[in-house]
Amino acid sequence: MRKIKICGLFRDCDIDYVNEAMPDFIGFVFAKSRRQVSGGWAEAMRPRLRSEITPVGVFVNQPLAKVARLLNDNIIEMAQLHGAENENYIQQLKTLTNKPIIKAVRVLSQQDIESAQHTAADFLLLDNGTGGTGESFDWSLVSKEKKRQQQQQQKQKQKQKPFFLAGGLTADNLEQAIAATSPYAVDLSSGVETDGMKDRDKILEIVRRMRNG
Repeated sequence: MRKIKICGLFRDCDIDYVNEAMPDFIGFVFAKSRRQVSGGWAEAMRPRLRSEITPVGVFVNQPLAKVARLLNDNIIEMAQLHGAENENYIQQLKTLTNKPIIKAVRVLSQQDIESAQHTAADFLLLDNGTGGTGESFDWSLVSKEKKRQQQQQQKQKQKQKPFFLAGGLTADNLEQAIAATSPYAVDLSSGVETDGMKDRDKILEIVRRMRNG
């Protein structure tokens, strides 16, 4: 069963919505964004979040010490890197924490997906840009890359990194997106919002579809 992440929670009631819906992951955005939250708010919300839901912190080119502290203080359980963090940054972060790392990839071509397979990060997040734009990328690039890797696996036993699919996902296109890309998880933010705020009914509906689909 595909997993689901609801990203960009920034109000107390958003925690109530996800506790009711029970996605697999939620995202706290610590980078500059209209959904940005403070470490203090996330720390206060963490005990309220159901233990079955994994909190992910979203960062853009932020100091290693800040990311590691939020991970090691158990405010978040995974770090999602959405900036220009290179392999050196990821390797250093891995020396500071044993928690999983997601590296976001801006997908403009199949080569972007192929190049990202060599990262030390545990997961990829395939998106059209820096996140939160509400626009999707060309999903056929994922299937092309999967075919390439299947051919490579026969020669080198190379395995594709598990990935979160993000960018423009809504209840209307979710089934199509999953069929086209076979992701480890789907990641929604603006697709479960109304007028820029998380919408309880949309969150419940999207998780219901994922669980029953």
